[in-house]
Parts: sequence; structure tokens; C-alpha cells
Amino acid sequence: MAYADSRIMPSPSAPDPRQFWDNRYAEAAYAYGDQPNDFLREQASGLAAGDALCLAEGQGRNGIHLAALGHRVTLQDLSPVGLERARDLAQRRGVSVQTLCCDLADFQPPAESADLVVAIWMHLPPPLRARVHRSAVESLRPGGHLILEAYTPRQLALGTGGPPSLDLLIEPQTLAQELQGLEWLVLEERQRPITEGPYHRGTSAVVQAHGVKPLMRV
Repeated sequence: MAYADSRIMPSPSAPDPRQFWDNRYAEAAYAYGDQPNDFLREQASGLAAGDALCLAEGQGRNGIHLAALGHRVTLQDLSPVGLERARDLAQRRGVSVQTLCCDLADFQPPAESADLVVAIWMHLPPPLRARVHRSAVESLRPGGHLILEAYTPRQLALGTGGPPSLDLLIEPQTLAQELQGLEWLVLEERQRPITEGPYHRGTSAVVQAHGVKPLMRV
């Protein structure tokens, strides 16, 4: 069972988490806005275009931004409603994206198939999160980049977005351990103001990460 970010999460006994996200993404407003995450926009600005994989991408705002920069983008998410909204937004922006509707628990990207992996507000139960992070590193080609932003446990005291469950939040040192194999360009915990749609508003406690997979040595 895979979760994207939310102020209100499905309970552990919820019979159909996909329905939760379908309902959220069917709301009139884009749940997290239709503009890219600030950190992603900053970090991706100088990257060469390539094959990009966006995990738990919801309604597509980040991947559509990458497509506008020339990347060949695949959007993965649990919710078909979210991905339909993403395709609609892409069409209106005049870009092309591929969509992949599946649970992250069932998803294994091919090894060395991506030049860029993006995970913005991808909050998962710890065992699944560790596996997804490991497969994300494996899916990168040498020289490929990973860009990620997530809430830390300090976010619980702020209440401005993100899951209200401690085990779905991540410490920076845990993130670094789960993403072993990358060289860090950015790995920083900070508080910053976030304004992303109706569900992310206010000062937020986050970890920001941008890593690169080392080039193979000959």
C-alpha cells in the first residue's frame, strides 16, 4: 500500500486507500497546486534532459514541469483519477508525459533506466519506503540524479501539511542510509514556508535531498 502526502491519511484499516486518493484528486482545486515544488524547480533547472521517473506523483505538477524542460517523463501513482488530472494538465501545457498507475508496493523500475528520479512528498511505511528508495537508486544510470523533499518528524508540531503519523515521516540520517550509493549535492534539514494548493500551507519542517549516482570508473 503506497501513500502520497496528505494532511489527512487513510487509517490503517481503510479498505481502499486508492479510493481516498481518487476522492482527493477529484476535488475541483489541484490538491497541491498545479505548479512544481520549489526545491525541484531549483535543483532541476540545470540538468540535461533525459528519462525522468516521478514517484507518487499525484496530479502531475512536477513531472509536467520536467517535460517542459525537455525530459521524457513517466509519472507513477496509485490513483487513476490523479493521473487523469495529470494528463489533462499536460495537454493544456502542451507537453507529453507517460503515466503508470500502480501501487509502489508492486512497482520495480528497471535497473539503470532513468537519468532522473523525483520523489516529492512520498511518505511510505518504513519497510516499503526503504525498498522503494533502494530501487530508486538502482534505477538510476551512472551520472543520474535523484531529487527528493519530505517532511521530518518536526513537522508534527507545525501541522501545516503532511501525514500526522510519526512512522511516515523521515529523519535526514535515515534518508541518507536508505539512499546509499549516491553522492550528495544537497542533503539538508530546514524549516521553510510552503504554499502548494489547499493542503500545504505554512512554515514546514522538511529534508531536501539531491544526489547523483557516481559515474562508472574504467
